Amino acid sequence: MNVGSQASRGPGGELRIAYLIPEFPGQTHAFFWRERRRLERLGVRVDLFTTRQPPPSVRARHDWAEAAEASTAHLVPLGWIGAIESVTEILRAGPRGWGRVARCLWQSEAPGLKGRARLAAALLLGARLSARSRRQGVAHVHVHSCADAANVALLANRLSGLGYSLTLHNPLDCYGPNQPQKWKHARFAIVITRKILAEVEEELEGMLPPRVFVAPMGVDEEAFCRVESYEPCRGGDRFRIFSCSRINPGKAIDDLVRAMARLEELGVDAELRVAGADDVGGSYRDELLALAAELGVSDRVHLLGSLSEHEVLAELRAAHAFGRASHAEPLGIAIAEAMAVELPVVATAAGGVPELVTDGVDGLLVPPRAPEAFAEALARIARDPELAERLSARSRKTILESFHSGVSASAIHEGIRRPAR
Repeated sequence: MNVGSQASRGPGGELRIAYLIPEFPGQTHAFFWRERRRLERLGVRVDLFTTRQPPPSVRARHDWAEAAEASTAHLVPLGWIGAIESVTEILRAGPRGWGRVARCLWQSEAPGLKGRARLAAALLLGARLSARSRRQGVAHVHVHSCADAANVALLANRLSGLGYSLTLHNPLDCYGPNQPQKWKHARFAIVITRKILAEVEEELEGMLPPRVFVAPMGVDEEAFCRVESYEPCRGGDRFRIFSCSRINPGKAIDDLVRAMARLEELGVDAELRVAGADDVGGSYRDELLALAAELGVSDRVHLLGSLSEHEVLAELRAAHAFGRASHAEPLGIAIAEAMAVELPVVATAAGGVPELVTDGVDGLLVPPRAPEAFAEALARIARDPELAERLSARSRKTILESFHSGVSASAIHEGIRRPAR
């Protein structure tokens, strides 16, 4: 297998690649599964690798989770068999592969002994990934992370020539050191917003792969749709607001709770339902419940915990509006899902959200950390059925034009089918 080799083809002539996804399948990994199905429609077979199983608290509860677990190969734990497999692959690489690995390790950013130990572990996992990929007829791995998993793919590439590519889902500083090496040796890369692309181009000037695509995390527009027409809130109805996210301070669910108190002051009879698991062991959830009690809205704020995709879809169809008050948001897949279901959205103009939502056209945008402004935007939708219907009608069109899961699948297909010259 030569460095930069193209994706191989299966017995039926289909392209064959693999995904490497950390701790797959997790509750927030629905997008990866959708993208994989889109690639299969394009004639690409996608095998699945993960670093390790996700912790029980964040393991996926969706209908596809069981099938995903059954078809995913784990690189960790190594065990004796895995260790032998890794060492054998390292020996197989010979002096040429050893030289590439040595140069890569010498040039890598790995602060302190801990950083060096992580790279050593990544080398063992990369060797195992290389061995398994060759055995399965896979010559290209797409990594849905730019953290440690990208180091695994990088070192597999330096060792054996296994081709790889990256998707960057968040700003680069979320993913730790050694970014120049990870990007320099990738065959291509995908970033989810133009904003993140500009940051990457500035930070990694001269180290980017030959092609970098902008392709958002997309929605399965066939699944996320309405059965019946959207009905706005009308006089006498309780205004139903739904939100879905990981429950952590960065998602600012507390600002949604404060907005509920302000809605009451504005005379809007509203209810907030929030789906998602607490990322911080339940402490933030307890803070939210205490805040709701303090503000006198406990009976109108409901924290639902983790829901399956079908349960989320049912909540979206039953709501009058969707709210996301994040302090920072790379793009907002949950916002896109709400828009696909023709639900008017109110979101903070944080991160890449303005690339998804155009204020006053397919949703309403407010500044982050401004719960009163958030409440006033929600009140506009509650009080103005014509505005709600107009936002509803335009929101799905935005998704169908640019934010469905076929966009990123097509970018990966293009990247593996037509190597850069």
